[in-house]
Amino acid sequence: MVLSLSACLLGFVAWITVGSRLYYDRVQHDDYASFRAELAQATAPTGPTDPANAKKLLAFGTPVAVLSIPEIGLNVVVLQGTTSDVLEGGPGHLRDTAMPGQEGVSVILGRRAAYGGPFARIASLSPGAIFKVITAQGVTRYRVLDVRRAGDPNPPVKRGRGRLILATADGPPFAPTGVVWVDADTVSAPKLAPTMVISASDLSPSELALGTEPGDWLPLVLWGEGLLVAVLAITWLRSLWGRWQTWTVAVPVLGYLGLAVADQVARLLPNLM
Repeated sequence: MVLSLSACLLGFVAWITVGSRLYYDRVQHDDYASFRAELAQATAPTGPTDPANAKKLLAFGTPVAVLSIPEIGLNVVVLQGTTSDVLEGGPGHLRDTAMPGQEGVSVILGRRAAYGGPFARIASLSPGAIFKVITAQGVTRYRVLDVRRAGDPNPPVKRGRGRLILATADGPPFAPTGVVWVDADTVSAPKLAPTMVISASDLSPSELALGTEPGDWLPLVLWGEGLLVAVLAITWLRSLWGRWQTWTVAVPVLGYLGLAVADQVARLLPNLM
């Protein structure tokens, strides 16, 4: 039991620092391929609703844009939604804001350290830096205005322009103390925006900056129970099979269950971490 508990704790650290990056890379690879195909077929989303059904909201995790910032070497697929679950696969678009590249204010949240930490370096962006966003409506270029933190004034949005706000955790990498924001305005005319059908009241607290997913306590308890049952079974089998035979079976089983528990714990932590 002590060895299993120690393995779980070490597994959690390994998952957050290393394993989560592998998960992030896989999701990004798959989403880039699917989004590229949708762009070629002209079926990529241009608003908050499903292109095939205007009465249905886009599913969480749907690819909506590609964000490319040469100054920090970032090229990433942006997903719909900003829950902790979605942000495991890449930066997410805050659903009650305009889509990237469109007129109005668009907000993209991204993790700083875990799951690839795609926004780890956005606070180092220089005012005047140019980057682009690729969507179903084409390419939109932005110019960075400045980086701000809590208490700093929010630059006014010029009428008829597009504002993109990038946000991630501030403070130590795995102990966020606040939020850092990067404001950028479109260099040219923004794309037309469809009617907004999602308001701030439609968002859950888990979608806001530094939000958590308290609903994931139930899956965590179930995975934890599965891990406990596995530990008890392995302890019993050890008396029948012997040490090395038992551990040959136990290592992959406990490893899988331990990583599943670690992933559920990570979803209970702030979504920008």
